[in-house]
Amino acid sequence: MSFSYRIKDLALAPEGERKIEWVSAHMPVLNRLKEIYEDTKPLKGHTVAMCLHLEAKTAFLARVIHSWGAKVAMCASNPLSTQDDVVAALVKGGIGVFAVHGSSEEDYINYLNMVLDEEPDLLIDDGGDLVALLHGERVEQADRIIGGCEETTTGIRRLCALEKEGLLKFPMIAVNNAQCKYLFDNRYGTGQSVWDAINSITNLVVAGKIVVVIGYGWCGKGVALRAKGLGARVIVCEVDPIRANEALMDGCEVMKLIDAAPRGDIFITVTGNIGVIGDEHFNKMKNGAILANAGHFDVEISKPDLARISTSKKTVKDGIEEYTLMNGNKIYLLGEGRLVNLACGMGHPAEIMDMSFALQAMCVKFLAENGKIKPGVHPVPYEIDREVAEIRLQALGVEIDTLDKKQKDYLESW
Repeated sequence: MSFSYRIKDLALAPEGERKIEWVSAHMPVLNRLKEIYEDTKPLKGHTVAMCLHLEAKTAFLARVIHSWGAKVAMCASNPLSTQDDVVAALVKGGIGVFAVHGSSEEDYINYLNMVLDEEPDLLIDDGGDLVALLHGERVEQADRIIGGCEETTTGIRRLCALEKEGLLKFPMIAVNNAQCKYLFDNRYGTGQSVWDAINSITNLVVAGKIVVVIGYGWCGKGVALRAKGLGARVIVCEVDPIRANEALMDGCEVMKLIDAAPRGDIFITVTGNIGVIGDEHFNKMKNGAILANAGHFDVEISKPDLARISTSKKTVKDGIEEYTLMNGNKIYLLGEGRLVNLACGMGHPAEIMDMSFALQAMCVKFLAENGKIKPGVHPVPYEIDREVAEIRLQALGVEIDTLDKKQKDYLESW
């Protein structure tokens, strides 16, 4: 193989291939897009850098991008979500990957740089680390970038901060804000995958427990909805009065986190912010409380605070750390406080990611074909959002009504 890569073991590829084959059979939108464009190769001559959770579903997205003629270089957006067998299968198929499960922070940064060493002109980012590097240590490379896509709330916040300061050097499409993303991925994908992971790693019952959901955006709504479906009583903690009212009308209790701390059995952070749960909350929690984070970075649950007020820490099983506090209570942290649905589970269902990744692929194609877009954060073109929805309905065999001319004219008249 003439391209570069850095992975654990190429011999793991057969198992990774089986995983990719399984998810690809349940991703009809990407399959259809692959079929439509693999002959015309709309990305021929382009190099696409992808910083994503490296598991089977993202692997299929990479293969679709590759089938459209692009050279693809990938690294992980979270070392704990990297599946070494999947990345081996990608390398076998001609895609450059720089990632190893559980890699150190230093290696993580090195892998980001290795991807940028491939001189990409298009980006697909998850959390904004590639973009941040291109506006920091590798700013000289930014002029080569045609544009990119970002699919997370956290990443878009970082992009908007760059744009606000007048520093964003190329266009980035906010895939997270597309209807076919946040209405399905954030709500139903996060809701299911978070509980899949928590249930799998703990093997404990949810029914009858009190679940505290911290943050009631689209992801928080999904987590709370599925918690109620599993029989939990749900408390929501929010800083936004509108979302707090929404949680009340959705049937949740709403209160300050300091008041919820002694009541909760399971705490799930979904805010994208730093230090959401700190020592003042840990000290009020009941013995056996479980902590999980569903935000992008491992900063929402303050691990430094937790370590400082603990007398001991041990791993009770893979993915669960037990902290014994000075007051004698034990608190359990899942997945090192990283994104729980991938650190302790398989991530979002394939059918959900099919829609999100179809948006990513189509937006990269859009950028390649419209290379003179001004720097800034841009919405997903409505036509792309609608096309993804239509292709999915077609794949499911679902037909919907259409407006006739008279109805269209009526809606467009004043």
